[in-house]
Order: sequence, then C-alpha cells, then structure tokens
Amino acid sequence: MAKRTGKAPTLMDVARAAGTSTAVVSYVMNNGPRPVAAETRERVLAAAAELDYRPNRIARALRSRTTGVVGLILADASNPYFGALARHVEQALDKRGKLTLTGNAGYSPDRQEHLADKFLAAQVDGLIIVSAEGGADVATQVKRAGVPAVYVHNQPEDGQAPAVTADNEAAVQQAVAHLRSHGHTRIAFLAGPRDAGPVGRRHAAWETALAGTGAPLLRCAYSRAAAAALTGQLVSEGTMPAALITATDEQAIGVLAGTRAHGLAVPDRLAVISLDGTPDSAYTAPALTVTQQPLEAMAAHAVDLLLSGEAAAPPTVSAPLVIRGSCGCAATES
Repeated sequence: MAKRTGKAPTLMDVARAAGTSTAVVSYVMNNGPRPVAAETRERVLAAAAELDYRPNRIARALRSRTTGVVGLILADASNPYFGALARHVEQALDKRGKLTLTGNAGYSPDRQEHLADKFLAAQVDGLIIVSAEGGADVATQVKRAGVPAVYVHNQPEDGQAPAVTADNEAAVQQAVAHLRSHGHTRIAFLAGPRDAGPVGRRHAAWETALAGTGAPLLRCAYSRAAAAALTGQLVSEGTMPAALITATDEQAIGVLAGTRAHGLAVPDRLAVISLDGTPDSAYTAPALTVTQQPLEAMAAHAVDLLLSGEAAAPPTVSAPLVIRGSCGCAATES
C-alpha cells in the first residue's frame, strides 16, 4: 500500500495503490455508472482509506454539472419537530448519495426567500422546503431557475410545487374520538397565534368535530414557555378545561409543566393529546398521548419526489394515534 505524502492524494494515487484503473476508482467513488466486483471495490476503498483520499466535489460538479448537494430550508431549526424531520431528510438523502445543506428560516418568510436565493447561488441540485407560515411560494422562483423543489409538512397557499404532508384532519378526528371515549364532550384546542398551514388545518378539523359543544379555542405561541404561562392563567381564572388537544408537542410540554407547577393532575384533572409525536413526547411526565406525524415516511417521500422529478405528490400520509399516559389510558408505549 502506498504511503501518504504531503500532497492531497489523487484518483490516480488510489488507482495505483489498488492496482486498478482510475475509471474503476471513479465507479466505486460515484457508485456507478458501471458495477464493480465486490473484491475490487473493497480493495479500492481500502486504498482510499489508507491514503485519506477525499473525492473533489467541486471538480465532480464541473464535470457532471451537478453538485450532489440538496438544500433543506427549515421553518425553525430550534423546534424539535423540525429537527427530527431534518434528520430523516438528511438520512434519506445520504442513502441516495446526496449531501444536505440546511438553512434555518426562523419562522421568517423573508429569511426563507433569502435562503432560497443563497441555495440557488450555491448551485444545489434540488431544494426541500419546510415552509414558514405566511411565506411566499419560494419553490416557484427555484423552479424558474431550473432546480426541482418539493415542500414537506407545509405548503403555502396556492403553492405550485408538490408537497408531502400528513393527514392532519384524520389525526384530529382520532384525537377527538379517543377523548370522547373517555367521556369528554367539551374538548378544548390549543392553536398558535394565528391560523395557517398544518395548524390551521388541525384547528379547522377540531372546529368541525366539536361544533355546537361550546368547547374553547385557546391560543399561544409555539413554545413551552408560552403554553406554561397560558396554563397558569387558566388555572388562576378557574377556566382550565377537562380535556385538551394541542396543535404541537412544544405547547403540550409547556402545558404539562404549567399543570405540575400549579398542582393539577394529568390526566385526572386534565386529559391531553398532542398532534406532533416528536421523540420528546415519549419522555414527559406523564408521557404524551399523540397522533404521531410520520416524519420518516414524509422525508422519504419528499426525497423520492425530488430526485425522481415526478409531477404529482403522493397522497397524504397517516398519523397514527399512539396511546401513552396523558389521555387517561394506561400507557401502552414507553
């Protein structure tokens, strides 16, 4: 095996060390376009590791006119829901040999448009967008530049790019039916500051299901602190409902913190179901019953859609009800 030198190793160095041609090394490093025998492939990979060889992505881009990079715009990277979704998108892209370049819009539509421009300047091969509420259809400007784009989780109103979303209406119906099975009739809903995107659809589905019951609509920011403060206010006013569906896990976790601070028992005094199902929801006290958003499936569908160039999105993906302790059931999942 050849020894390392001060210069960065080249494709030719790897070929020489592996006893094969540069074409074969290229096939191994690029997973094609021609197959390579397993024994030869292992020899090439061992030589590359020994030489600490790194493929030159810029040179490859100049040759193929692709960068192998896909941009991912997140509505808010600090939210665990979007963090979990980003992880699944990155894993799905990695399986397809793509590198993920992530940008955080911080719930700002202007920042989202800025990131789209920056990603186009970086010549990404495609863009996956978790749209910020109230934002423009940035996928249109991306597609005008000849770059494919797909929305996941949320699509702006009148958005022209395909979108992969969960079935939010069915998720709310499941949550309402389950709380009714516990005898609750006035089931409150905790929405965000305004109605838009998936939360708007969840609110609309709750409104349809609870029409005429006098169930209260509550609002606060999508944060644990805001939901905990709202819970304290409801306790002090004596208006805390007996059952509650929260639009997001961040709000649900804040509600649990607020009830604990004010000595309210969950689920005895307040039954809670959340509509996100992030990993954190399994580790609250009590663990949250959730309609679990199918993040891995959504990510896989979005990547397939982006890289295949299909014109139509797949149907919405179901969000199953996961029974834990916050609704009044004995937990069935830890």
